[in-house]
Amino acid sequence: MSMTRNVMVFIELNDGKIADVSLELVCEAGRLARKLNTGVVAVAMGYDARNELMCLGGFGCDKVYYTDDSRLSFFSSVPYAGIMVSAIRKYQPGIVLFGATTMGRDLAPRVASALRCGLTADCTQLEIGDHGIRDKEYKNILLQIRPAFGGNIIATIVSPESTPSMATVREGVMKMAEPDPSGKTEIVMEPCCVPDEDFLTEVIQVVREESSVNLKSARIIVSAGMGAGSPEGLLLVKQLARTLGGVAGASRPVVDAGLMDRCCQVGQTGVTVRPNLYIACGISGQIQHRAGMEGAKRIIAINKDLEAPIFNIAHYGIVGDIHDVIPKMIKAYKAKA
Repeated sequence: MSMTRNVMVFIELNDGKIADVSLELVCEAGRLARKLNTGVVAVAMGYDARNELMCLGGFGCDKVYYTDDSRLSFFSSVPYAGIMVSAIRKYQPGIVLFGATTMGRDLAPRVASALRCGLTADCTQLEIGDHGIRDKEYKNILLQIRPAFGGNIIATIVSPESTPSMATVREGVMKMAEPDPSGKTEIVMEPCCVPDEDFLTEVIQVVREESSVNLKSARIIVSAGMGAGSPEGLLLVKQLARTLGGVAGASRPVVDAGLMDRCCQVGQTGVTVRPNLYIACGISGQIQHRAGMEGAKRIIAINKDLEAPIFNIAHYGIVGDIHDVIPKMIKAYKAKA
């Protein structure tokens, strides 16, 4: 296996813990690396996080280039970008992946600008393939797939003459594999190459407010669209979610109307979810919403409109008014419980 032109992942650390999106990307990097017959490496920076990074071996990461410095305990744009640029120049990966988080969206453009290479944002799918431009054929390049024009089309973007190919990837869209307890990774300690004057600010304290809803880890989600956008309809959606032991979600129009909190939004501009069961109540199923939930194992759609696009991806469809259907579902479930 060649370790040149490997697939590199930026590891996001929050309070010394690895973000889920980074683990997802390491798993995805492994899939891409197998197609390229190369390896998976990671870059991390923080303070006293070496032991936390050891778990990356179980997800298929061969090496972690880690910079340990107390000044890196909290994210800071300029120092983090400097360290990432230095690592890329030193180890020459072919592909670099970042999570499309607040941190990743800040860091990746700075790195791309410094390296003068291409960057595709908010990807929902990555593939390795060939691409021809005029009379030139490029082999085994990164195909970066993402919604475009407000989600109305899916675009495949290539940057064959840009090295490395860089992309940010949305949280939850890549499947996280079960870790292999026997997997090992090598931690390579890297010095902090950032001059003191680049540490422009000092973070004294970070205050985080935990979300009241955790859609990403929910096994059952019942989501409301504008077809369930009345107070009575939302009450039914939440009641069905409680009955099934799940959580309530919503489409963007419901959130934009102020009917449910932003943390409940499922879709391209919300949270990407992969529950065991997803029940779409009064959701038409435009591509923006489907991008965030079509990975669910089972999808049940309830809609009055027989032609609603949501029925094209639903495993089970119910044509009817949610005010009639949901009470019957609750009654039937309680009768068998």
